[in-house]
Amino acid sequence: MFRRRGLIRRRQLVKAGLAQLVFMRFGAGESTVRRMAERGMAVLTGVRVDELRDIVSEAMEPVLKPLVYTEALDLAASHAAAGERTYIVSGALEEVVQALALELGFDGALGSRCGRVDGVYTGRLEHALYGNAKVDALVELAARDELDLRVSTAYSDSHTDLAFLERVGNPVAVNPDRELRKLAEARGWPVLRFTRRGVRAP
Repeated sequence: MFRRRGLIRRRQLVKAGLAQLVFMRFGAGESTVRRMAERGMAVLTGVRVDELRDIVSEAMEPVLKPLVYTEALDLAASHAAAGERTYIVSGALEEVVQALALELGFDGALGSRCGRVDGVYTGRLEHALYGNAKVDALVELAARDELDLRVSTAYSDSHTDLAFLERVGNPVAVNPDRELRKLAEARGWPVLRFTRRGVRAP
């Protein structure tokens, strides 16, 4: 969608795709995550916020929803059926995760923020939601929505989310990188394997 509007060159897309593949396959430390986030935000330099929202809307069906694991949605539905609220907490761009949460029926979402001036993105990472910042955001969310983190469940695939997982009573590793798998096994945390992507039609 970005390429079609002339916002991203082919070279940038390839680099972003390779970086994501490396992260998903081998995991990454916090410094690597930050560099990847900064490069991703730089792509938005000069893009209007409302235009980005239009692009996200256009990309929802062909690009974003096919990336969602159906097992994740099944789990979210089971939590909702038990009267529990569900949220997406991600290092991805705030506008993207909020749109996904709304589309998929979650109660809300938290994401990283790109700086903006007069409705236009600066391309600079303003608030990166990973590491301690993700924990702080979780605590703020819990206070705002009156959530008891001691009985809450959190899911992650990365060892960089260790503090985030430790903050809840029920941490779960999903498709974990090698370091998180070792930690989960040592601590007796559940380890789940998701394999089915794509949101099913109702």
